[in-house]
Amino acid sequence: MKKIKKAIFPVAGFGTRFLPATKAQPKEMLPVVDKPVIQYLVEEAVDAGIEEIIFVTGRGKRVIEDHFDTSFELEYTLVEKEKKDLLDEVRKISSLAKFSYVRQPLPLGDGHALLQAWHLVGDEPVLVVFGDCLYDSATPTSRQLMETFEKYGDSVIGLSKVEKKEVSKFGVVEGVKIDKKTMEIQKIVEKPKPEETSSDLVSVGKYVITSEVFQILSEMQSGKSGEIRLTDAFEIMLSNKRPLYGKILEGKWLDTGDKLSFVKAVIHFGLKHPEIGEKLRKHIQKIK
Repeated sequence: MKKIKKAIFPVAGFGTRFLPATKAQPKEMLPVVDKPVIQYLVEEAVDAGIEEIIFVTGRGKRVIEDHFDTSFELEYTLVEKEKKDLLDEVRKISSLAKFSYVRQPLPLGDGHALLQAWHLVGDEPVLVVFGDCLYDSATPTSRQLMETFEKYGDSVIGLSKVEKKEVSKFGVVEGVKIDKKTMEIQKIVEKPKPEETSSDLVSVGKYVITSEVFQILSEMQSGKSGEIRLTDAFEIMLSNKRPLYGKILEGKWLDTGDKLSFVKAVIHFGLKHPEIGEKLRKHIQKIK
């Protein structure tokens, strides 16, 4: 079985839930303490064994490319000011992995975004990470997904449990448990009302997909929403009786997809930050 060495990061969205902050800045570049969201995600993928990161970008996303590129002027300034710790932090970013960039010319769905990177993946299985799915976990969540793929050999969806009243915000999966953390998926229900599903397991925006998924996406004109969506490709797989697995990810899910969740993520990582953690904790305790 081929090892997963590449990851696709679809980052072409407009980030409308964070306007006006995202009018001229990608949502993925919003800082969580002192690092942008996208850097946390890339570091986690690299820790899991990923060697090549493929960004699917759109207009206004050049700053992501700049962030993961070498910045000679900044590095020179840090050398001049003898700020070695900061220099090491900055230099580390561009050496995390091999970076590639492709454009999604029109916003035609997340599946369409993935197709823009297909030629860089070929028939290899690939990790897919969307830009608002942070986790704080002992074992990288990407590694957890990759190990599940290595065990079963088919596409895997990263899952988390949510309160039943929250299921209408997510894609919900139903299926048969194989073990405590793994299931064979039988059905995907997009944003159902709580009474429309018996499941509390939702997709969190992390996947391992095979070339079969790309082939299905390439044959789709459009899905239920009028766009080419990854969820629609999974549903076609299930209708064709093809295996699809779900992995309940271990760790704390820190969804940065909406304002409140983003603030919670900032607080979570702020409390763990060696420089400001204790001061932040004392500040929070004083708030009434």
